[in-house]
This record gives sequence, C-alpha cells and structure tokens, in this order.
Amino acid sequence: MSILHVVNKSPYERNSLDTCAAYVKSGDAVLLIEDGVYAAIKAGAAAGKLAGLGEVCALAADLAARGIGEDKLADGVKVVDYAGFVDLVEATDKVQSWL
Repeated sequence: MSILHVVNKSPYERNSLDTCAAYVKSGDAVLLIEDGVYAAIKAGAAAGKLAGLGEVCALAADLAARGIGEDKLADGVKVVDYAGFVDLVEATDKVQSWL
C-alpha cells in the first residue's frame, strides 16, 4: 500500500517533516505544501532530511506565493501544479497529512 504524505508546516517551526520521514516507506511520495515548501530550499538545514524519502514534490503555487524559485530547490524535488497534486492522490492508496 503506497501513501502520499502531505506536509504543510515549516520544518523550522514544527517537527511534522521529521515525523513524516519516520513513516515513509519505499513506494510512498511526499508532497510539501503551504509552509512545508520551506523544507525544499537547497541551502536550508531541512533539505538534507528529504534525501532518501523517495519521490518528493512541492506545490508550485505555494512556492510562488513564498517567492521560492525552482532554481532554489534541493536536488530531486519535483514541482507539481494542482493537477499534479491530484495525480499523486490518484496514484497512491492513501493520503496522510502531517500537521
């Protein structure tokens, strides 16, 4: 069973990403939305936590709302639009939001 893990909190304010990382298994995907996209910044301390999590995506609209360009993202982070978000939901068996 594959899971889409959705993280919407900044890794600099909450431990949602750390908790999520402890449960991610092979075949799962992680989607960073809202303030969770701060974890995807390559120069940030949280970017290293993304390595080994499999497919990691960030929502384009939330990146744009925070002024984060794709050139600022850690290697391997895929940018998805809302249609891509829906595709991720459809491709997995379950969705888990980490608050």
